[in-house]
Amino acid sequence: MYEHLETAKSTENLKRIVIDPVTRVEGHGKVTLLLDDDNHVQQARLHIVEFRGFERFIQGRPYWELPVLVQRLCGICPVSHHLAAAKAIDQLVGVNPEDLTPTADKIRRLLHFGQTLQSHALHFFHLASPDLLFGFESDVSKRNVIAVLQEHTDIGLQGVKMRKYGQEVIRMVSGKRVHGSCALAGGVNKSLTKEERDYLLADVEQMIDWSEQAVALIEKVHCSNKAFHDEFATIKSNYMSLIGKDGALEIYHGGLRVKNIEGKVIIDQLDYREYNSHIHEEVRSWSYMKFPYLLSVGKQDGWYRVGPLARVNNCDYISTPKAEAARKVFMTISEDAMIHSTLAYHWARLIEVLYCAEAIKELLHDPDIMGSDLLVEGVKRSVGIGVIEAPRGTLFHHYEIDENDIVTKANLIVSTTNNNQAMNESVRQVAATYLDGLEITEPLLNNLEVAIRAYDPCLSCATHALGKMPLEVELVNAAGQVVNQVFKNSQGEVA
Repeated sequence: MYEHLETAKSTENLKRIVIDPVTRVEGHGKVTLLLDDDNHVQQARLHIVEFRGFERFIQGRPYWELPVLVQRLCGICPVSHHLAAAKAIDQLVGVNPEDLTPTADKIRRLLHFGQTLQSHALHFFHLASPDLLFGFESDVSKRNVIAVLQEHTDIGLQGVKMRKYGQEVIRMVSGKRVHGSCALAGGVNKSLTKEERDYLLADVEQMIDWSEQAVALIEKVHCSNKAFHDEFATIKSNYMSLIGKDGALEIYHGGLRVKNIEGKVIIDQLDYREYNSHIHEEVRSWSYMKFPYLLSVGKQDGWYRVGPLARVNNCDYISTPKAEAARKVFMTISEDAMIHSTLAYHWARLIEVLYCAEAIKELLHDPDIMGSDLLVEGVKRSVGIGVIEAPRGTLFHHYEIDENDIVTKANLIVSTTNNNQAMNESVRQVAATYLDGLEITEPLLNNLEVAIRAYDPCLSCATHALGKMPLEVELVNAAGQVVNQVFKNSQGEVA
């Protein structure tokens, strides 16, 4: 639909406008626009400008270090990487997900619910709510959580406290709010004590209440200008997520489900260890982030979306009562089988916050989380693939080891990578609809950032490239003079 924006044949006579960096997202990215003399947009792209080579870093390390190492990909969603890696190394020691003890399985789930709750709360209240509460083109002084706290104090404080509660769940389970340690190959390293359980129970009802209020808030915001919110940055896409065996929303473990634009299931209950037979990644010269696609559909139309909108679209129901009631309301906002509105990501995200709060309460009342049976063992294997629904979407960790338990291969397909093409499509839709032919102003450019923020991208997690990157190292003395210089090009040749 917006292909003309991507196929500018000559850039010699075009003006270039850059948003650098994209703000209120995790990581570093920029947007470039190419405009002709009449300010018609000829090209719009989201560029990921940082490189993080974790797949290379972890080669040569023993596999049992992986759940701790890969957490350093991110300070916002480290638990997701911790658990995806743990699920992969479970397989390296011959343990399947169904083999875990009830205590180990539920402790991991509790950790993941806490992670998802705090991450979603951080994104909505701290990063996205200024746009939704003050307007996309509001004064730049209002586009921050401080302004929210000043003018919508109750909403801002609830967001801060909800995130804090999620972090406390993480701390009780893993020892630290950020980069703690819980999961081991075949299980976990501890369960909850009664004191830890009671500490978390004390505030859980308040979290459920505030989560319901948050869902009501986003429903009110979205429906206050429904036609606009339904269309802004909206694209029609395929959707991928994990799904429970009975079709329930699932964020820890399940089979892969993909629905197409019309809502038809084209892949269902796929064992995620077979992902490489269904998903490939394309490399493009202008971004460090790859472009995944479904092999059965092809590069052109096989891209898809992941994350809260995909999960709520794909599931048949949600297992907790309040979140399921909210899902039923959400699914009525469109006459189509699928909700394609990009801004509906925020609504789906808050439904998941409510689900997590309810699920945390259920687990805290389950005696298994204070159990003592923590680990199981199996027969060693050479390949392990762990997949989990991170807050931002489906996350793949794939490892191979040698006879000495050393990692020889690693491949990560991060949630934001799965959304890469979709984010670019949304940027192009906004550029074509709301910027084309107009005098470009800073408030107008914020519309592009609003589109990107709807996906809650974690750009630092998602950046890795095929091949080798150029590198230049300079040795500078105290006087600022370059005394030596070494340069390695993209083919690895040193000069």
